[in-house]
Amino acid sequence: MTPHLLCIGGDDHSLRIPFLLALRDRGFRVSAAGTGDHAPFAKVGLEYHHLHFGRFFSPLADWGAFRAMAKLIANLRPSIVQCFDTKPYVLAPLSARGIPDVRIVSTINGIGLLYCLHSPLALSLRPIYEALQRAASRSTTATVFQNHEDLTFFTKRRMLGAGRNLIIPGSGIDIEKFEQLAAAGPSPTELRNSLGLGDCDVVMTVTRMTRQKGIPTLLEAAALVHKRRPDVRFLLVGPRESEGRFAVTQAELDDHKPYVMAIGRRSDVPALLGIADVFAFPSEYPEGVPRVLLEAAAAARPIVTTRMPGCSDVVKDGWNGVLVPPHAPGMLAEKILEMLRNLDAAAVMGARAAEFVKKEFNLEITVSRYAALYQELVKS
Repeated sequence: MTPHLLCIGGDDHSLRIPFLLALRDRGFRVSAAGTGDHAPFAKVGLEYHHLHFGRFFSPLADWGAFRAMAKLIANLRPSIVQCFDTKPYVLAPLSARGIPDVRIVSTINGIGLLYCLHSPLALSLRPIYEALQRAASRSTTATVFQNHEDLTFFTKRRMLGAGRNLIIPGSGIDIEKFEQLAAAGPSPTELRNSLGLGDCDVVMTVTRMTRQKGIPTLLEAAALVHKRRPDVRFLLVGPRESEGRFAVTQAELDDHKPYVMAIGRRSDVPALLGIADVFAFPSEYPEGVPRVLLEAAAAARPIVTTRMPGCSDVVKDGWNGVLVPPHAPGMLAEKILEMLRNLDAAAVMGARAAEFVKKEFNLEITVSRYAALYQELVKS
């Protein structure tokens, strides 16, 4: 019998379409569910079910998501439910209880916002989340971690059940598709002209414009770089308005004009990366393995990022990029300047990053690891 995989994710679930298509090519029946737009899934012929749950704590909405998830799993009766993102890997195992022959696989892609914040609300919610995670783990067949730090974190807090626990680094990147999109997009000259960058050196980041992603630190570093290199431009790519109270304000961004340009969400990131002289990712957030770092590495960009879980799985300090402590704008600025002063050495690191990602994080490798896990679970 053909195994049926139902993959549940959040609002960026469409980024996993290449992963799902590769599994379909390997003989799985694949369907997806999430909070994002159905159109990208429909375009490639993937069955998609819309669910409603937010990234932030909302008891009423979360209860509704739990009921909708339970109904969906009961109706589809998939062989495997694969969960990405915090809400699904808590809600899906609980909602699938009592439904026979459904295996739950949860991928922990970072420990989440709750452990970045130190507000009274966040501190009070942590024990509740951990209790829910322990309850969910009892119905989880396998838990996949993207890095060793997260596995250690869950183990210390007794948030793992009797199911299988393993590490599969990252979600994989379709190198061939990425290169095709880069080549099909606007040329570097066209992009520079359209953005008014001219011949300026460009430091780029691609992420949500939130405090936890280190944007205030990056803005401080940009100001320090500007004092010594007024010709450098910082290009910030990613959404801001959708990030609620965690977003940096427009006023904060405006304080750093004209050397900081925030251009919002873009669909041409593979091409945009081609104009970056340095890729800076100042995350202060416990990542799984950040997809944007894999993309920047695939584009052979010199990378400066933080010593955070997931980031240090992609960048080996001094070999294929540079690591700095989080919350350290001075050091971030200095390492950016070092790369800009020696672009030849930076290009060598960028080339190593590209080769490392092709070898360790290629989508085909990742899909093979997940497919082997699914087949083993279905046979057990």
